[in-house]
Amino acid sequence: MDYADRGKLGIVYGDVTLGVHGEDFHLIFSYQTGGLESMVKHGKEWLYRTPKPTFWRATTDNDRGNGFPFRAGMWMTADMFQKCVDIQVRIDGTKIEKPSAPVNNKYSDKETAERVEVIFTYETLTVPSTQVKVSYLVFADGNVRVRAHYYGKEGMPELPAFGMRFVMPTKADGFVYEGLSGETYPDRKAGGIHGIYEVEGLPVTPYLVPQECGMHMDTEWVTVKRSTVLDNRNRHIEQSGLTFRAGSEINHSTFAFSCLPYTAEELENATHQEELPPERRTVLCIYGAVRGVGGIDSWGSDVEEQYRIPGNKDIEVEFIM
Repeated sequence: MDYADRGKLGIVYGDVTLGVHGEDFHLIFSYQTGGLESMVKHGKEWLYRTPKPTFWRATTDNDRGNGFPFRAGMWMTADMFQKCVDIQVRIDGTKIEKPSAPVNNKYSDKETAERVEVIFTYETLTVPSTQVKVSYLVFADGNVRVRAHYYGKEGMPELPAFGMRFVMPTKADGFVYEGLSGETYPDRKAGGIHGIYEVEGLPVTPYLVPQECGMHMDTEWVTVKRSTVLDNRNRHIEQSGLTFRAGSEINHSTFAFSCLPYTAEELENATHQEELPPERRTVLCIYGAVRGVGGIDSWGSDVEEQYRIPGNKDIEVEFIM
């Protein structure tokens, strides 16, 4: 059945998953892992792990110098372990009963829709705890609108960052983006020049002690390019890309992103460059908020107030895949 010609999505109501597919793309949402488990475009799998909200960026020398890890360290644990406490499914705007077994048995193998939205609610492993809601709205043309909302709460420490983390199965060839030139942060972007830039590979700044690096502020879009897959029959295929585009239904906005071969925790765990693991994956983080890096006197002063992220304020990031 050609769903694209009909302007429809095909839906598969599985026992523990919800499948959504159209012309040359397939998505699988998992009730077990609590998120988008598989995203196949033109036959290539783009996910190695279920995307989750991210709260941590690796600490810098300046962070350690002013004691920020001691004030905000619980966010690193929250970044690593998240509990999905609720899942909602909306078909063409109408909420339905969660279609896991045995509820899913009432559906046929020919179900279609124009739009499918799956909303995951996560509870943070913090004291006090709060929630993050992540919505995936799938359109018939294959675009997926992702909206992540952090609910601020009194008593929360400042956050290092907030956004969504996507871990891809293999190391990317590089990425292209429209935004500010070079590496930029909220308090280090005055010299950035807006334009379209192509980056080869996934460069990691060779600090003596691995730390936060590779951030790009005020981004309109980024395309990650890959030509390898985890398929022993044929690991190298024709290069293809996946684009993440900023924007909101209400107003135009931009995002920050980093595209590295390591998670923030892997960078945090290494005390020297040679302790970093081999570069196997692509870790793309799309941020709605990023803490500044400071460096006013190199070691002791905190980041200026306007470049901090208070834990008691709501934060939202929205983009189209």
